[in-house]
Amino acid sequence: MVVINALFPEDKSHIHALCIGSGRFLRSVLVPALIAAGNDNDNGGYLNPVILQTRGRTFMDYCHARQSQTSNNSNSSNSNTSGSDFLNYEVDTVQHDGQVSTDIISCSGAGSLGTVDSKMAVLKDLLPHLKILRLIGVGVTEAGMAHCHTKAMKDLYELLDTLRHLYLYSNFSWKCDNPNGKISIVNMDNVPQNGSLLHTFMLELANESSNSNNGDNEEMKDFLTNKLVFHNTMVDRITSQRPGSNGLVPRAEPTPLKALVIEDLEGDLPRGLIDDIDIHIHSSSSNTSKNKTKTGVVVRRKAGQLDADIALKLRVANGTHTGIAHVMALCGLLMTDALNVGQSLSQSQSVGSNDDDDDYVNNSAASTSSLLMNYLDSLFQHQILKAVEGNNTGDLGDTTTEDVQAVYDDWRGRLMHAHFGLSTFFITQNCAAKGGIRLGPTIVDLLKCGEDVKCSTIFALAAILRFLTPATTAVPGSGSGNGGIYRGWLDKTKRSISDAEKGSDESSADTGTTEYADGLSYNLQQGWYEFRCVCNIQHVGREEPQQLPVVLGSFPTTMQPCDYEDVVRGYLLKSDGGNLSSLASDPSTKEKLDVVVRSVATIYARMVAGDGMLELLKELPLRSSCEILVDGSGSNFNTKTHIDDYRPLYYCDKSVPSSSLLMKANLGNDRDRIRSIVFAEVQSAHAIDLHTHLLPPSHGALCLWGIDELLTYHYLVAEYFMTAPPTITPEGFYAKSKQDQADLIWQALFIDRSPISEACRGVITTLIALGLRQQVGDRDLGNIRKFYSNYRDAGASGAEEYSKLVYQKAGVRYAVMTNIPFDPMESQHWRPTPKEYSSNFRSALRVDPLLAGDQKTIERALKVAGYNTTMEDARQYIRDWCDTMHPEYMMASTPHDFVLPEDKGSVGVGLGKEGKLGVNQEAMKQPFAFTDLTAANSCTEDCSGGEDGLASIIDEQSDFLSEVLMTVCEERDLPVALKIGAHRAVNPAMQQAGDGVVAFADSNMLARLCTRFPKVRFLATFLSRNNQHEACVLATKFRNLHIYGCWWFCNNPSIIEEITKMRVEMLGTAFTAQHSDSRVLDQLIYKWAHSRAVIANVLTKEYVKLIESGWSITRGELRRDIERLFGTSYEEFMQKSLV
Repeated sequence: MVVINALFPEDKSHIHALCIGSGRFLRSVLVPALIAAGNDNDNGGYLNPVILQTRGRTFMDYCHARQSQTSNNSNSSNSNTSGSDFLNYEVDTVQHDGQVSTDIISCSGAGSLGTVDSKMAVLKDLLPHLKILRLIGVGVTEAGMAHCHTKAMKDLYELLDTLRHLYLYSNFSWKCDNPNGKISIVNMDNVPQNGSLLHTFMLELANESSNSNNGDNEEMKDFLTNKLVFHNTMVDRITSQRPGSNGLVPRAEPTPLKALVIEDLEGDLPRGLIDDIDIHIHSSSSNTSKNKTKTGVVVRRKAGQLDADIALKLRVANGTHTGIAHVMALCGLLMTDALNVGQSLSQSQSVGSNDDDDDYVNNSAASTSSLLMNYLDSLFQHQILKAVEGNNTGDLGDTTTEDVQAVYDDWRGRLMHAHFGLSTFFITQNCAAKGGIRLGPTIVDLLKCGEDVKCSTIFALAAILRFLTPATTAVPGSGSGNGGIYRGWLDKTKRSISDAEKGSDESSADTGTTEYADGLSYNLQQGWYEFRCVCNIQHVGREEPQQLPVVLGSFPTTMQPCDYEDVVRGYLLKSDGGNLSSLASDPSTKEKLDVVVRSVATIYARMVAGDGMLELLKELPLRSSCEILVDGSGSNFNTKTHIDDYRPLYYCDKSVPSSSLLMKANLGNDRDRIRSIVFAEVQSAHAIDLHTHLLPPSHGALCLWGIDELLTYHYLVAEYFMTAPPTITPEGFYAKSKQDQADLIWQALFIDRSPISEACRGVITTLIALGLRQQVGDRDLGNIRKFYSNYRDAGASGAEEYSKLVYQKAGVRYAVMTNIPFDPMESQHWRPTPKEYSSNFRSALRVDPLLAGDQKTIERALKVAGYNTTMEDARQYIRDWCDTMHPEYMMASTPHDFVLPEDKGSVGVGLGKEGKLGVNQEAMKQPFAFTDLTAANSCTEDCSGGEDGLASIIDEQSDFLSEVLMTVCEERDLPVALKIGAHRAVNPAMQQAGDGVVAFADSNMLARLCTRFPKVRFLATFLSRNNQHEACVLATKFRNLHIYGCWWFCNNPSIIEEITKMRVEMLGTAFTAQHSDSRVLDQLIYKWAHSRAVIANVLTKEYVKLIESGWSITRGELRRDIERLFGTSYEEFMQKSLV
């Protein structure tokens, strides 16, 4: 058998271009453009090319076979003369309607550099016979351009050196008639600055030349610089291969507008190619020839234009391609044409099956494609386009947003081609570096210009890392022995893949294994794929860098987001990884980068845990800032080592939903991890504030909010009077306006002194949470008031909007109010028609007069409401208020001297013993008696609805407790909440600020209540620190008792810590850790932020102790416990009916 080493025509004078390599880009883009180029006097053949394969001879054999079949006729689509159609090959183009057209592309010869004989045929039989050489195309793989010592680069150098020698020492056997006399080198690889890189490689090889004649070495460098021009280019035509063609027939999308962009700053390109491009760009006339309008070649003559083209392609087309490829590959969606399933389905349904199963599959596929395209659209619209608007990297030149939108619109149309797509696995190659090259510039620009990185970008980065994670921990130690090849597992398949499941190379063809790139395969049936990664990162605890997959695969089990932060950071900072190191070194973006790192860690952790990729996409708010994905506070601490209770733990939404498989992961015994997760869970726990003195905005002036209310809160008033000058008396202070009072306190406690007390720090915490850091730093009370004015000026709607903001900032699901029917200032908002209010507020019926036996107050309340003065009417009065308010519970604050007689009778005994009560029934019948008296005695300047004006002396012989309050509680199955131990009016002149605490309240009273009324549930909290231990003991004895919160003087971090620790040790999770007791709406923010930090610190230590004792716990179990402490224990207690 005769071996043919080359297919060259006898007359080689018409050959004017050489193409090194036979890649699909070169054959589907460059060669058609060369064939279509203009020519001298329209005689044809101006850039007739020869194609030289770099490895093997498959293309030459393919052309030879076609030549043999068509030797007696011409099927070429061109009619060039002088032998330009000596050989031809096919290129398939898939049209948008699904039709495939096949172009026959001519070339003037084919050869190979793959063997010694075929290479000699090129060097000896082709090059010496060239007359005019205008262009050399280079179309090798990315691997061929990896460095100057690849075979492809050495072959190119040898070819160029031969041309140099022929030019200098063979009487100018060839010449170049290009405008500047230089041969144009056009690279078809998409490596950035590919022409400059190619030139550098050639110069490096020239310097390394083993030729002993230094003159030759210098001659070669001079030749490379002065007789050749290495154009930088950009190639953009999606090209695969015809099925079954073994890669020999390119299968491509319709030629896009910019299939090949060539930079030609000095006008060096061949004239014919330039003329063709000019026609293509500027002419829209109908007589423009077909082969001149379909080449898609564009020339850039100004510096920076090509860079902008490349940047746009990388950001828009390649960026979205990278953003989608990994999720599709992991989900087993093999081709990008799956992105337009809806269109292809609609076109096929007219002849399709009506089978229900087919409909289900079709609808599911269409839903998936819609989901993926929505993700890509969001990634472009809210990230890529936003980054262009604030372009700080300068790589886009004067590109406008309209230019970018046009590029995306064109790209989206190409991507949505229903009948043509690329292999998603093929796109994932070199994905570690592509993350930085294609997504990195967008992230840098976003953070540099102050824009948020959104969840869509985070998902794309996390998907890359998920793709690069090996299936087992037994990964190659360094990757050096396996070429950096690893095996991953597909979405929703078993992660650990045994050797038996992998199959052998010999049986791979029988087990569904498909090769998608050199040495890389996938098997959907067995749930695995192979990938190559040589990106090395420096990992914490390791002296030497390790390959990224080795680090990712080193985690023994599913871990929590905090465990992955270091490896995510390592990847994002590497130049051949995320390439974001510039953000880490810039103080203005360092913390923002930390948020990106932690957000990626969260989504990556969920992906590794087994949360489905598509389910994640459905769940994620793609347009939202990635801060919502940070597992813990992104603004309050940056890493797990900074988690402590010194700083407020502001509420943030859960970054990991309870449905995530991450919740089932065992937390192990790492203390840093436990601390991180406890703080994250406490921070994201939605609290139920089961006792406050808040009232809704619909209650007008009774709803207290704003900076002046914060500053005049009675805690701060009391603190102010400790250091107030003698000239300021309580009477004089309260005579001033609210703003003047606030000014005095601001000056005394925030300007003249550091606001270090808990109450003062709370004001600062609140203002910072509201975004007033600058005003606080400037000590600018005036501008702080302006912030609130924006809401106040909007009236009722402004108050409602502000209320929603506070609840969101505080992380409070709802707060229970204290509603007092005996107070006419409040009752007017309930009757005759209750005011509507947000579900953030729930009512509680304040019944202190019933508990205290305050006959006068009760008499007047009954009379003004039109009731008789019998005990049944008293009960009906409470029933009717329950129907009006729908309270969570009855509420009473017992005074310091409250005593419950031990010899009282049972509920329901002695009804109607009015004489024993000493009730003046006649007086009770007088209309408005209660209103007149209470209005006369009420503080009209302070309508806070507080308890300070209520009775503090208990009639121990009163039957109101047993025969009214407890009877109704049993009837309605309503609990009673008690606050025990306040000492009212220690200093009456200071009004609310004058109350104190009794050292030891009578806790036996609570025990007697629980004993006497076993069908009534009691919620209780004590004011004195001294009662807390006894309260815990009581809670273990009575199932109808629930302990809650740290009230008033106990609501300080040091005491909260002590009480919470004791309660956990004694009660487990059968209590409610905190209530705010807020009177001012704003206080919800700081009271919960401060309490969360302390509670998290306590719980961390308690869970560490539990785990060190041998117990294992999952994140889901931890969340369940914490949610109980923040409200669900209360709700469980409220649902526990004892009637």
